[in-house]
Amino acid sequence: MADRLNGTRILILETREEAQFSKLLAEQGAEVVQCPMFTIEDAPDPAPVEAWIRRAIDRPLDDLVLMTGEGLRRIMKLARARGLDAALVTALAKSRKFTRGPKPGKALREISLEAQQTTEKPTTEGVIEMLGKLDLKGRRLGLQLYPDKDHSALTVALSAQGADVDTVLPYAYDSKAADASIVAAIDDMAEGRIDSIALTNLGQVRRLVEAAKAHGSEAKLRAGFERTLIASVGPAVSGELAAHGLRTDISPADEAYFMRPLISAMAIALAEKLPSRET
Repeated sequence: MADRLNGTRILILETREEAQFSKLLAEQGAEVVQCPMFTIEDAPDPAPVEAWIRRAIDRPLDDLVLMTGEGLRRIMKLARARGLDAALVTALAKSRKFTRGPKPGKALREISLEAQQTTEKPTTEGVIEMLGKLDLKGRRLGLQLYPDKDHSALTVALSAQGADVDTVLPYAYDSKAADASIVAAIDDMAEGRIDSIALTNLGQVRRLVEAAKAHGSEAKLRAGFERTLIASVGPAVSGELAAHGLRTDISPADEAYFMRPLISAMAIALAEKLPSRET
């Protein structure tokens, strides 16, 4: 049914992966309250990014691995500022291009390029699995990274295959800029304006707790959690909640730790909590 969540207000903490989750919730009739966890900024020091761009132009890469669409857009933004965008696109056209999921592929198409291969799973593990089937010995491989992630497993795996890995980190996260939104979301929960909060990674729990501590809102956060159904996508998130003395009300059935099963579990739980809501 497409209206299983009609009349409900669901809070989600935005990360790069939350756009699809928000869409799925809205399709079920929920009013989705989106709270950004951070803002995205250009790399604080553009010099390493510019140096990478110039290396890619002077000696085109054999392979390019894009982890995010945002990463390529930030690279192109700096290239345009330096008058290097046309030369960079020409150089990247000569490289085999691999993407982690569809979003980097969309960014490539924006500059009239296409990915040769996209991961089946939009994860670092998916990238390792995809590239593990290729002969990378002696190949110069450009690897676009993203912030707040330990990429050592990926870089070690590529180096072990014989690739000469050249990394670039073209943007940064500014979590402080989003604190006001998080505090407002905590207030909404404490005042009963949110029916459920849906958590899809443990970093969201940590971020909530850290922001609450930083702004003296810990009591409000706990009061909000008391009034709000807490939905967890899986054991990692539930474990983090428990570590902070918080409960899990909703989790996917049959150990199906994905967004759609989580939404189904939320629909059932919210129907019991809010039996009088319109359907």
